[in-house]
Amino acid sequence: MPPPPTTTFLLFLLLIFQLLLAGGVSSQDTDLESDCTDRWIHIRHLPPQFNLDLLANCSEYPLFDNFCPYISNHGLGQKTHNSSHSWYRTDPFMLELIFHRRMLEYPCLTPDPNLATAVFVPYYAGLDSLKYLFGPEVNSSFRHGLDLFEYITNVDNPSIWNKNLGHDHFLVMARPAWDFSQPLSNNPPIFGSSFLELPEFFNITALTLEARAYSWQEQAIPYPTSFHPPNLAFYESWVNRVKKSKRTTLMLFAGGGGISSNPNVRRSIRLECENVTSMSTNGTGYAKFCDFVDCSNGICEHDPIKFMKPMLQSSFCLQPPGDTPTRRSTFDGFLAGCIPVFFEEISAKKQYGWHLPEEKYEEFSVFIQKEDVVFKGVKIMDVLMSIPRAEIRRKREKVLEMLPRVMYRKHGSSLGLRSKKDAFDIAIEGTLQRIKSRTEEIAAQHYVLE
Repeated sequence: MPPPPTTTFLLFLLLIFQLLLAGGVSSQDTDLESDCTDRWIHIRHLPPQFNLDLLANCSEYPLFDNFCPYISNHGLGQKTHNSSHSWYRTDPFMLELIFHRRMLEYPCLTPDPNLATAVFVPYYAGLDSLKYLFGPEVNSSFRHGLDLFEYITNVDNPSIWNKNLGHDHFLVMARPAWDFSQPLSNNPPIFGSSFLELPEFFNITALTLEARAYSWQEQAIPYPTSFHPPNLAFYESWVNRVKKSKRTTLMLFAGGGGISSNPNVRRSIRLECENVTSMSTNGTGYAKFCDFVDCSNGICEHDPIKFMKPMLQSSFCLQPPGDTPTRRSTFDGFLAGCIPVFFEEISAKKQYGWHLPEEKYEEFSVFIQKEDVVFKGVKIMDVLMSIPRAEIRRKREKVLEMLPRVMYRKHGSSLGLRSKKDAFDIAIEGTLQRIKSRTEEIAAQHYVLE
């Protein structure tokens, strides 16, 4: 792993961020009023303690990780190799930085909160949560967010919040929502902070890597992958490579776990994969039925080279739940044109409705109930081998069609690539629609009461 950045480098990075923030001029100067109807966003000014200063603490949480190497390139991380243009060692927990940088080039920013449909809060909630999850304030996790609430409601122009009592505010939280959902009554605290349990934030929209099953606050958006193309040519070059890749393996599992003797779907996948390696593939069109990339202990997290080539060679990528239902690997598989196989609906179908519409899941994925695999003897290979080749081709074509929707292109990308809506664009569209609907409903209720 590369050495952590020097203090000088960190200060330089902070300065770059501050210059970008200072340069966040209104798009009202660009004659875009007609294109920006119902799309204006105001970015709240926050002191650096809520974002930039948190980057300087990147090596202070040894139980978590030293995330210093991953804050470069505005959260994309370092390039996988010097000549790379699109591939980075991206840590998904850096989504707050990535999103913030992209917000600064959003075309419909306004300095006037009264003209805005939505208000973005550039708070690095996931990074700030580390002191409650792994750091010195682990026993004060119920306080996470209270300082922010005090600032935006009592210190910095309270009228912005009071206009809609926070219903028009949104932020990004680069961790699963479960990590922010510890009940306030827990004593002693368990793992997690209580940010999303605070009544003060019940009205805010939180964009998280994974949402709870029944929540009115958060909406899941895709995990960042390592692919961030800067222009249309690099994007199309990768898509052409994916299309031409020979799928010599039926199914792939890239991940860890499954070594326990207790019944679970990862264990079943490992055992099946071991058993089918000795089976003859003659006449099947595949060189092997199953491939396994061992990503135990996080060894694949920042090294896409370990899993992208096997994914490119596989027809299906198995996406079993782990500690939580969702996986970054789902989106890595999309990049490789590898058809996802889900074992729980909460793993994706009930999560990413903005980016992967629920009604389209059968068009680009396969679903096998995990209980059928673990307890009823259903073999994954049998299910996949029963799918006609023509249907597999249609599913892969749909995966490639959906690919732009789950990637985060590089900030400052070319105009041609910006014509394709990526994960950021769709997250903003969904947020604006959600907030507009909510504020209109509240206004209608007030009108009836009057």
